Amino acid sequence: MKLDIISDTVCPWCYIGKKRLEKALADSGRSDVEINWRPFRLDPSIPPEGVDRQEYLERKFGPEKMKEAGSALKEMGAREGIPFAFDKIERSPNTLDSHRLILWAGSAGVQDEVVSLLFKAYFEEGKDIGDKEVLVAVAEEAGMEGDVVRDLLNSDADLKRIEYDDFQARQMGITGVPCFLFENQFALVGAQDADTLVKVFDRIEMKLKEAAEA
Repeated sequence: MKLDIISDTVCPWCYIGKKRLEKALADSGRSDVEINWRPFRLDPSIPPEGVDRQEYLERKFGPEKMKEAGSALKEMGAREGIPFAFDKIERSPNTLDSHRLILWAGSAGVQDEVVSLLFKAYFEEGKDIGDKEVLVAVAEEAGMEGDVVRDLLNSDADLKRIEYDDFQARQMGITGVPCFLFENQFALVGAQDADTLVKVFDRIEMKLKEAAEA
């Protein structure tokens, strides 16, 4: 079963969604799901060097709403084993380069691991995942060649590809992430709980069998 996950690397709901997906796969004992991570940039207007996170979020949501949302996310994250450390995050990065790294990680066979490491670096350690050296360190931790990744990041490699994939997601009508796209046919938006995902897996498997027998 093919599953494309459209997400952004600075989306806390995407991190929660990933953890819930992992639980759903473990609970259902499924090993037949082929996962591919696809880019979505929540704010492409952020400059390459990023912006001050506190100012950015206060301007976007307001201080009180930002505080309330942060507290709710920390509680929800804790239930999924995620120690969100929003107070450590100083910069809201442009996520274009992090998506390029995820794309290359797919070719290296470590895409899912790189996605996890990026979420951990940003949300748990407060690292600036718009910084090329931070991305190189993530790549090396996942077993990729750091020098090769550094050279790629310092080039224009796959910039247009990520921009096109992001545009394509919006053309599909996607306005929020995560979005789980099964077999390029069935879409499920939001960080669904594990039980819901297990039921969706079963339902789609049944539909695929019915289509094959028709």
